[in-house]
Amino acid sequence: MTSPWQGRVGSAPGGSRVPKASDLRPLVERSARGDERAFERVYPTVAAPVYGVALRTLRSPAHAEEVAQEVLLEMRRTAAVYRPERGSVMTWALTIAHHRAVDRVRCVRAAAERDHRVAARGPVPSDTPEEQVVRSLDRLRVRSALAELSSAQREAVVLAYYGGYSHREIAQRTRVPLGPVKTRIRDALIRLRAAFDVGSDLPCTRQARAGLRAWPGSNRLTGAGR
Repeated sequence: MTSPWQGRVGSAPGGSRVPKASDLRPLVERSARGDERAFERVYPTVAAPVYGVALRTLRSPAHAEEVAQEVLLEMRRTAAVYRPERGSVMTWALTIAHHRAVDRVRCVRAAAERDHRVAARGPVPSDTPEEQVVRSLDRLRVRSALAELSSAQREAVVLAYYGGYSHREIAQRTRVPLGPVKTRIRDALIRLRAAFDVGSDLPCTRQARAGLRAWPGSNRLTGAGR
């Protein structure tokens, strides 16, 4: 079954041309100044990629649609905080989508565990302060590590890791030759691994390092088709 999010892509309000990803920055800047129609033109370009990120993480079309709606509302509400020097509008959108989807997975999982305990008439313990700190540090370390990358490296990593795009697709989207795209991702992964290796041995740091090693992108940097 085709998601309505996928079906809406390709048409902009009033039948105007759908903006390319590289054309979104001025529209977001206009939206930040209160131009509501400007963000309506952003929507058809980012909706499907945002939904795709959410769906890959959540594996549930219903949850993915809810998260995608939340992401677009957040983008519209916080357009003024967008900083182009930290990456493209698409990078910004996919980053928000990933964080929202991960938060939703945790909420759904926690709710399922609570329901199971209630059904079993067992205690329903809340997270300990230590567990809450670990989760907060996990998100903080990832965001801090990404912030240390160049804008070009950050954009390439976000498109590959959060967006699920191949190296060749990233090259087409960013209008950068394939070779430099591979180099950006390789150098970014090296810097990210180094950032987590320097960190303490907290569980969140160990999980982040394991995630970087397990990321398929780190094993296909030299793939001919990428």
